[in-house]
Amino acid sequence: MWQLQLEQVLLVPTGEAPHKIISDDPGRDVRLAMTRLALAEDDRFAVSAVEVEREGPSYTYETLEGLAEQNGDRALVLVMGADAAVGLESWKEPRRVVDRARLAIARRAGTDDAEVAAVLRSLGADDASMLEMPHFGISSSTARERAAAGMPLRYIVPDQVARFINERRIYR
Repeated sequence: MWQLQLEQVLLVPTGEAPHKIISDDPGRDVRLAMTRLALAEDDRFAVSAVEVEREGPSYTYETLEGLAEQNGDRALVLVMGADAAVGLESWKEPRRVVDRARLAIARRAGTDDAEVAAVLRSLGADDASMLEMPHFGISSSTARERAAAGMPLRYIVPDQVARFINERRIYR
């Protein structure tokens, strides 16, 4: 947020992922609830249900176009991991994604900046930013695996999300 000088960061939980199936997926409504819980105490962040409420696969270009309509003249910045950015050319309508939002790429261990730059160049995303991010070594699959094994989730997800997962026995 501070690197990009943004007023607010909007998180958009996926409705139906078009590119992968997660076997232990708790469902769109649960993902939305966990996202809201995670951000409840920080007004720098907001949550949008735009993809959760949409039927069918969630395509980023459609989400960005809908957000652009809602937000008028406000510029959109799409933050994604470098691992996602290297696959951007295979997304549905990648040029529409680049046309609707400036890209901000969070560096990821194991993903080369030059490979990201080549993809961005091929799509004409010349104004993209590379973000300096600390490497935590925590992934959503790690959180799901720990929850499934009944292991503690403290410091992996916010406390209120850990309670929600444990109380509802999500991922077990």
